[in-house]
Amino acid sequence: MTELDLSFATDLLLQLVGVLPVTLGMSFLAMALALVLAIFFAIVQIFRIPGLNGFTQLYISFFRGTPLLVQLFLFYYGLPQMFPSMTAISAFQATILGLGLHFAAYMAELIRGAILGVDRSQMEAALSVGMDRLTAMRRIILPQAARIAVPGLMNSFIDLLKSTSLAFTLGVAEIMAKTQLEAASSFRFLESYLVLALVYWVVIMIMTWGQKYTERRLEEAY
Repeated sequence: MTELDLSFATDLLLQLVGVLPVTLGMSFLAMALALVLAIFFAIVQIFRIPGLNGFTQLYISFFRGTPLLVQLFLFYYGLPQMFPSMTAISAFQATILGLGLHFAAYMAELIRGAILGVDRSQMEAALSVGMDRLTAMRRIILPQAARIAVPGLMNSFIDLLKSTSLAFTLGVAEIMAKTQLEAASSFRFLESYLVLALVYWVVIMIMTWGQKYTERRLEEAY
């Protein structure tokens, strides 16, 4: 039985911590893109905006019905053949785009459900004092829906963070890619992937603590 090489594991841990900002940067940028798109798609579906509503349903169906890895390959390798200008997109940017568009499809349904979970009397009261629907949505409904949506959105963010591990297939130098290289060159596969798992675990635990703290703060007003 081969013993664990703690020296190798410690050295790899330090290297992964060094490239962790790349993984976190992709996650936060993709989450920001997904959140903006998800809010837009949720509002389109609720108000049933002609033309956009059909497109939104098609969009959600496609991105929820196809594997994320296929979508990443499509954005980075496929679309540039049809649109030469997209060859300028780096693997890092393609990953952010792919993750953002993919998770927007799931988050749109979460946000739509959260908005519908707000009592209808809130919208009626806003309209009765002269607000238009979009203003009422922005100032009255969305802040209340945020309290409902936070747990689901945070879970989506955790899934998104873990999905950044697919970025190594496009050549992005993040923690999964670094681990792959070190494992292949040293043949220390157990130590390599164990350290990688621990890094993900610690980051997710910190995010879970942040989620619970945010939920407590939002519940204080209720």
